[in-house]
Amino acid sequence: MKLAILALLATAASAATLYDAPRPQVRALDSGENVAILRDDRLIDDEGKYNFDFETANGISVSESGSPVGEDGAINSAGSFSYTAPDGTPVHVEFVADERGFQPQSDLLPVAPEFPHPIPQFVLDQIAFAAEEDAARARGELRGANQPSDRYGAP
Repeated sequence: MKLAILALLATAASAATLYDAPRPQVRALDSGENVAILRDDRLIDDEGKYNFDFETANGISVSESGSPVGEDGAINSAGSFSYTAPDGTPVHVEFVADERGFQPQSDLLPVAPEFPHPIPQFVLDQIAFAAEEDAARARGELRGANQPSDRYGAP
């Protein structure tokens, strides 16, 4: 039994060295360093409304407030958080969380392209052609091969 465990450990160790890819240098999130809390304010009332704000010595700050809505126990909340990313970029995010979900806002979040985007001409041509066919069919001008079949796959 001991030999089998030893063989498994040796196999795992050799596999780890075979597949050990270089990793980017990132500052550890848990440095073991104690960080002073500069502010920690919390308020909760009897109706379930709450508000909290805290700030740490390393630049992290969080502010959030919320209140219950409806009979199902849901809570709408809004707030913001800020910190400095490992690469030194200041991060600030404002958010709302309600019946439409979590909705963050930040200059650092990716943005989808504007819509509607320009429609290519060949698509506009096809739409116009389909409209002409529909109008001709409504007037009874399309017959035979130009008329759509009501039997899919039939000769």
